[in-house]
Formats: sequence, C-alpha cells, structure tokens
Amino acid sequence: MRTLTLFNHAGGVMKSSLTRDVGHTLAAAGQRVLLVDLDPQANLTDWLGVTDVTQAQTAYGTATRGAPLPTPAAIHGLHLIPSDVSLALAEGQMMGVVGAHLHLRQALSEVSAHYDVALIDSPPSLGQLSILGALAADHLVVPVPTRQKGMNALAGLGEAMATYRKLRPDLTVALYVPTLYDARRSHDREAYETLKSMLHPLASPIADRGAVWNDSASAGQPVGVYAPGSPVHRDVLRVTQEISDAAGLGVSISGATA
Repeated sequence: MRTLTLFNHAGGVMKSSLTRDVGHTLAAAGQRVLLVDLDPQANLTDWLGVTDVTQAQTAYGTATRGAPLPTPAAIHGLHLIPSDVSLALAEGQMMGVVGAHLHLRQALSEVSAHYDVALIDSPPSLGQLSILGALAADHLVVPVPTRQKGMNALAGLGEAMATYRKLRPDLTVALYVPTLYDARRSHDREAYETLKSMLHPLASPIADRGAVWNDSASAGQPVGVYAPGSPVHRDVLRVTQEISDAAGLGVSISGATA
C-alpha cells in the first residue's frame, strides 16, 4: 500500500476535492482505495454523501491513543474513515502523548494488506492533525492555487516540510498541483509561470470550473459519478495519472490525456 497525503495549510485549495476524485478514479481503475478524512470540517466526508458520523467512526482514537482504525464506510467503490467536528478535540489530546504523531502511520501499516492506496485529506492548518497526516505519508501531494493566496502559502509550506523531515527524513513531495487556474486571467498565467520556476515536480494545472465541483459536492458524488466525461472529469483523469506516475503507483488511467 502506498500512502499519499493531500497537504497544504491554506484552505480552499482543492485538497478535499482532489482526495475524493483522485481516490474515486483510482478505485475505478481497479485499485483498493482507503480515504482518511483528518479535517474536522469534514468536507471530504460530506462531499461523498456520508452523514451522521460519530466520533468513534473517525480517526480520533487512532490519533489520541494509537487505537486501530475503525471500520471504514463503503461508498462509491471506496472505503472512507470519515470525519466529524468532534475530531478537533484530538488536537489538544495529542499534545501530551509521546509518539502521537506516528499513530496513524502505525495504524495504516496494520491494514496495508487490504489496500493498494491510502489518500489522506489533511486539515487547512499546521496543527497536530496535519502533522499526523503528513508523517503517515509515503509522499505528499500539494495543491497550490494559481493566486496570490497560493504564492503566500509557499513559505509556510517550506517551513513545515523542513520540520517534518526532522522526524521523517524520507518524506518527499511527489507532486505539486496547480489548482483554480483560469488561463483568461493574466494573474493566473503569471502565477503559474512562477510556480513552474519554483516547484518541482509540477503537474499540469486544474482549471477553475467551480460549478461542477460545487454541484458534485452538493450531490455527495465524485465528479466521475456526477458528470462523467465532462471537462472537469477529464481534468481529474489527467491529474490522477500524473499523481500515479509521480508517486510510483503504476496505475494506468483510461481516458487520461495531457
């Protein structure tokens, strides 16, 4: 099993959307996929249509006590460890527990025979849950919007990576993914050129097509279910192939084109 964490301490950069849709695409390609929602806002959980989540169904026990992962929810061909606002309580609990930041990595190793890929959706922060998710990963996948917001976040990302590598020297960024890109805007084009000069490896950009993303989230369905064959779905297929190649997953995604 390979574990990838979608990571950026900034919010609204498409971490949850990409976790959901890359996960669904990998599952459709025959992979056994586990998603882990570590964000107390629970967008990934909501956007997969999973409701009425209790704390016991989340990664709370794993984060705070090193408990095994709970039984996941099965949805859209995926397995999901969902989240709930109560997961935020783990932030304070973890601070007094030696080795807590490695609890999720250990718990995932115990289920690794059952999955090919685990994708972790980390919170938009640099708190304890974000550290938990980052240190559980074989690689990070970092969405970066082609906006000033994305540029401003790069310094914090660099500082976080330097800190995490003190504990996990082998931790790498498999791929940076430019998101919310609108080629009609000169600012986006300039930002994308800056990203190309600063970040390696860099995926091709995900276009800003908000309507389909928002509507699929409201429907609780991956884009491949809600709008198969749409331009957004084609973007998802392409970036999933790029992530697979960058992270060495060895998965061939039908319909993925550059």
